[in-house]
Amino acid sequence: MEELVALCKRRGFIFQTNEIYGGLQGVFDYGPLGVELKNNLKQAWWSSMVYERDDVEGLDSSILTNPEVLKQSGHEDTFSDPLVDCRSCNARWRADHLETKKCPSCGSEDLTDPRPFNLMFKTSVGPVDDGSSFAYLRPETAQQIFTNFKNVIDSTSRSLPFGIAQIGKAFRNEVTPRNFIFRVREFEQMELEFFVEKGSDEKWHDFWVESRVDWWKAQGISENSLELLYVPKEELSHYSKATVDIMYKFPHGLEELEGIANRTDFDLGSHSKNQKDLKITAKVKENKSSNSKLAVQNRETNEWSVPFVIEPSAGVDRGVLAVLNESYKVENLEDGKERTVLSLKPHLSPIKAAVIPLKRNNKELVDLAYKVKNDLQKLRLGRVLVENSGNIGKSYRRHDEVGTPICITIDFQTLEDGTVTIRDRDTMDQERKGMNDLSGLLKTKLLA
Repeated sequence: MEELVALCKRRGFIFQTNEIYGGLQGVFDYGPLGVELKNNLKQAWWSSMVYERDDVEGLDSSILTNPEVLKQSGHEDTFSDPLVDCRSCNARWRADHLETKKCPSCGSEDLTDPRPFNLMFKTSVGPVDDGSSFAYLRPETAQQIFTNFKNVIDSTSRSLPFGIAQIGKAFRNEVTPRNFIFRVREFEQMELEFFVEKGSDEKWHDFWVESRVDWWKAQGISENSLELLYVPKEELSHYSKATVDIMYKFPHGLEELEGIANRTDFDLGSHSKNQKDLKITAKVKENKSSNSKLAVQNRETNEWSVPFVIEPSAGVDRGVLAVLNESYKVENLEDGKERTVLSLKPHLSPIKAAVIPLKRNNKELVDLAYKVKNDLQKLRLGRVLVENSGNIGKSYRRHDEVGTPICITIDFQTLEDGTVTIRDRDTMDQERKGMNDLSGLLKTKLLA
């Protein structure tokens, strides 16, 4: 983990937020390369969920959330962690994260009894902060999907099965943020709520578990680094019929990368009025505040029913950490030296190609490098960069370290015959190609 954190700081992937003021625990900023990697991972998810399927719609909902939503969903009552204080050093810890009954900071056994600590961030709404008008920063993106269920149905005429996908920020006031970007207070989620008929939910749950494992493999995650955890019944969330966690071998240990839950009809049932007429399977509170019936009508029998929902939910930040960890390598070279490589899948690489003029002060080479860069950038395959450091060896090493799939060197032979040197990141092999071949080569490399 220390090597990854150092690389992220050194090469501009991830910074501690407000570092010049001492930072803010559990909050991080994505730098010039980090934002590209993060956006590429999100785009890969969005493409697989929305563009490549004919049964999923997208959504981008608000972060501020009406308190009634989180009251009906059960978050106000159940969204908490067990908190203990050390009476000796005043440190605070999650009770379920303590391996022994000792304070990890000072070793004291003088700890308070665990008490529930609600994880939601609260903020006032309006000009007067008197506690009467407030909202929560959403602790998950899912509830805004559920409350928009009828809007999506009415505007798209969707029928079961279908899904609503969303990528967005969520906020949890973690007691002990830890392990770099693995557990933080401000993070992004990639969530799909897939609505199905009761009775078909177990089949769809199995489908999405298999589908999500395959997707992570396509992002470069080794099958040997993944495990499936079937959450025991006594540990399931209050809304869940069954949950399978995709576990990944992070640097700090085996932890959850993504969860796929069968949420039954709990959520839509909780947010619906006229609950008695809907024959809801899950135990939900009577809702006198909602003005909607979040249900579907059978066209043959005219009966209304609340769909079951399967929820694949992944953390973007955990995904970034996983692909960085999986792709990070230190290789021993034949000359006795080492090179650091991020063997990222090309579609995730922050920089798709680096164009390198052999001599930084030679105007012909530099001008031609920028022309090649501009031509390749028009392909809209991602960021293409001119690397004009003047040292070809160091340029190669830098781009190995940040995961750039290919480097294109403009040299004096280029001025003579229009050919350039193409260097592959993973093999370090080099070959001469004509400039006219570059567009096809880049497409083949990035879209394969």
